[in-house]
Amino acid sequence: MKKGAGIIFRSVLLVMAGVAIGFFASDNNFSGHYFAFSSARHSKLQKVLQLVKSNYVDSVDADSMEGVAANNLLQGLDPHSMYLPPQQALAINEKLQGSFDGFGLEYQVLRDTLFITQIYPDGPAAKAGLATGDKVIGINNKKLTGKLTADLVDKLFEDQKDNTIAFNVIGPDGKATRQYHIQRGTVDLTSLDAAYMATEDVGYIKISKFASTTDDDFRLALSKLKDKGMKKLVLDIRGNGGGYLNTATALADEFLTKGQLIVYTKGTHEPRTDYFATDSGNFQQGKLAVLIDEYSASASEILAGALQDLDRAVIVGRRSFGKGLVQEQFPFEDGSAVNLTVARYYTPSGRSIQKSYAGGVDNYHNELSERMKKGELFSSQNSFNDSLFRRPSPYHTVKGRKVYSGGGIMPDIFVPADSAQDTNLVQEMDDAQLFTAFVIDRLQPSIKKYNDEDAFVKDYTVTDDTFGDFIIYASQSIKEMDPSDIMVSKKAIKTLLKAYAARFKWGDAAFFQTVNKEDLGLKKAVAAIE
Repeated sequence: MKKGAGIIFRSVLLVMAGVAIGFFASDNNFSGHYFAFSSARHSKLQKVLQLVKSNYVDSVDADSMEGVAANNLLQGLDPHSMYLPPQQALAINEKLQGSFDGFGLEYQVLRDTLFITQIYPDGPAAKAGLATGDKVIGINNKKLTGKLTADLVDKLFEDQKDNTIAFNVIGPDGKATRQYHIQRGTVDLTSLDAAYMATEDVGYIKISKFASTTDDDFRLALSKLKDKGMKKLVLDIRGNGGGYLNTATALADEFLTKGQLIVYTKGTHEPRTDYFATDSGNFQQGKLAVLIDEYSASASEILAGALQDLDRAVIVGRRSFGKGLVQEQFPFEDGSAVNLTVARYYTPSGRSIQKSYAGGVDNYHNELSERMKKGELFSSQNSFNDSLFRRPSPYHTVKGRKVYSGGGIMPDIFVPADSAQDTNLVQEMDDAQLFTAFVIDRLQPSIKKYNDEDAFVKDYTVTDDTFGDFIIYASQSIKEMDPSDIMVSKKAIKTLLKAYAARFKWGDAAFFQTVNKEDLGLKKAVAAIE
């Protein structure tokens, strides 16, 4: 589905930026000035660029060429130092700052028709009265006709010079046409995907990134769960690629007592800096489990590493990504920026969890697929077969348990990946946005019967008939589906149909509450603290 209607830029940009966002752990200490090369003394790189601009046989895009040259130089240092073009730098910073400037909606183009699939709470679209399921038939009194694509819709939103859009809309009932005038404005982005009671006394909170607002979001969610009787907590940071270093330390502080070392950083040009817990934490005593996986990186590993080293939490899941480098962002006048690695971070026991990048950038980013080939995602023993974990480790938790360095955080309790949940067929259906499309086309009458998300999650069932209808529906887009793949994926497909239906009406929290019903990781985490 498209996010923000041309406001958070292209979704593919967000996916690509996710590499940078996910691995960007920084104090965000911008230098306060912009950087320019001295004209008095030109480097070889500058001279080469100038020669190309002045003498090359064909015309060239100078800005693009400089960006590529800068990025190649930085990537030769380490995989996380990189050059960011202006649009990408802005997208990263907006996501981590907790808000963006836009209209606050998500949409999907289905059969040349624009459908609203999500409304951001308290954003401009929500205040104007737009709702999920609305069909947009015109923008600024111009009919949306012809071959409508997501790119064309993006351009329509981005071209609004007066920052106001008039939507001509037909509601889900297919009857009355209404018009909404929506003024572009601030849209808040929460870093909490879900917060609910997993059992009578165990709360569940899922955090998707470590943004500037994460600690405030967490405190609010924690307070609400305590009011519902929460005594123990499962914190889910699976798939969380990171964010700000100071946000990770602030969140760790919620669980630790005054004076405990959370993390320290140091580099050739950066003296050692220690980060200690204060006495302001809101969950210093209750039992705690932290869920991680192979996509938990950077700030997520700072948090998990600290809680593991200090024996404050049981870590559940699979070995984390293994990113122990700290970047600082240096902006340029044109809006582009450089994310430069300035330090390494170390957990309280003194270990660095940065995996090797000696084999180059491509090998570094392919390391996760190599883990899968070796069977690491499906067997804890295969994890320990890695040479990193066969050698003696000098690192121990405060209670004397052995922990490991040089390749991510090894969990205390292993959870294998669900091969049926992540089949190629399920991924292909998701990439084609077929789950949301089927919700729009077929499931809205079923959703209307439920006014409460808890009742929907508890009582709604995707029947075999509905599953069969969906397979027929999907076959119009995916021409070749192996019957054996369909049967292997059946349970996952049913779960995702229900989850996307829940998200369509109630948002992300309802989505995760639905998918977590059958989640082995959550079940093991709850059992560990029960």
